[in-house]
Amino acid sequence: MANSYLTRTVSSTGNRRTFTISTWFKRSGITGANQKIFEAVVDGSSYSDLRLKTTEALQFYTEQAGISKISLVTNRLFRDPNAFYHVVIAVDTTQGTASDRVKMYINGVQETSFSTATYPDQNYDTYVNYSSATNVIGRRNPYSDFYFDGLMSHFHLVDGTALAPTVFGSTDSDTGEWKINTSPSYTVGTNGFFILKDTNSGTDQSANSNNFTVGGGTLTKTEDCPSNVFATLNPLSTMIGGSYTFTNGNTTSEQDISRGAISNLGMTSGKFYAEAKFISTSGTNCVIGICGINNTSNQNPGLVASGYIYDQDGTKGNNDSNSSFGDTYTTGDIIGIAVDLDNNKIYFSKNGVWQNSGVPTSGSTGTGAAYTISAASSTPDGAYFFAWSDIHSTAKASWNFGNGYFGTTAVSSNSGNGYSATGSLGIFQYQPPTSYTALCTKGLNL
Repeated sequence: MANSYLTRTVSSTGNRRTFTISTWFKRSGITGANQKIFEAVVDGSSYSDLRLKTTEALQFYTEQAGISKISLVTNRLFRDPNAFYHVVIAVDTTQGTASDRVKMYINGVQETSFSTATYPDQNYDTYVNYSSATNVIGRRNPYSDFYFDGLMSHFHLVDGTALAPTVFGSTDSDTGEWKINTSPSYTVGTNGFFILKDTNSGTDQSANSNNFTVGGGTLTKTEDCPSNVFATLNPLSTMIGGSYTFTNGNTTSEQDISRGAISNLGMTSGKFYAEAKFISTSGTNCVIGICGINNTSNQNPGLVASGYIYDQDGTKGNNDSNSSFGDTYTTGDIIGIAVDLDNNKIYFSKNGVWQNSGVPTSGSTGTGAAYTISAASSTPDGAYFFAWSDIHSTAKASWNFGNGYFGTTAVSSNSGNGYSATGSLGIFQYQPPTSYTALCTKGLNL
């Protein structure tokens, strides 16, 4: 959400003692800054909130007239920008046992290890569901700071009931991982709401019509969601090195000389398509392609044996060897990458035109392929990752792994609807080749 936030004025007081907050969130870069997920705020010294602290811990907090009344701070740190976390805060201050008055669940498991654990007095009234409070998602009021940087999805407030996390999710019987319940059943209560369900809208999906408005910035819709996680660039990879900045949910990266960025999801088999648009270049040596090493000291993926790239100067490169290939490209151009791991071929397009007269659907023939690549199983990490780098300059690129945006700009093709990959997955500027899909959790399982 970066510099965007949602806000709603509470019109009538509901249950300030018993309620549930549930949301899924995915971080962008790890900033070491306070970030507000939600707050019910009267003023700067009277509020209840859920936040990420500078330490990357998660905190549920209430301050009354400048005095701390509730503070649960996890020992666990939330440093993974590559996956969605599910957090549930279940509050019932009427309980006789102090530790039962506020419960925190992460991915379906109750959190019990806290660096700070200050529980409220029995029957304490928080500022949640209070008519004099404003609900804010994504930043701190009234100071206009502590913006949340990342994605949020399926945000629920339940007024009057402290619910278990199993209302909102369940454990997958095959993978053992926590998965979302996209249509939970509960009594929403006076001030309850359900927003950010399937779009970037603050429109309440419950029966209450407790709608939020965008208070500032722009909310960008994303296909990346708890039920289908799409690839992003990975700020945790040591391939990046040096100076870099990740924005737009880690789909845009800006980096200095000889720094690379790589996708967080890898490909082991199947056929995948992605696009990258160059926002700025100050030289002629950007490269884009794939790499079979997630962490490497060679920031240029074309320098390693498992790296295959299309260079800005029109050449192709692998294992520190370049040769003639296609057109040059520059700022504003969109490079498409088609990776066929069933036949071990890679193809590149520029603005929808396949270079070297490539035919990504030609199978084992590999007509116009840039390279016949090694099998993913033979690479150092056993998978290929989308990658790009700037070799002798500073540059900025936005990737579309299927979200339908380059940064905050939506794709413009097909009457603004874009084109889907196989499985009706993702939204792209150019039509992906037949049988190619987006790099996402559902795409990996086709």
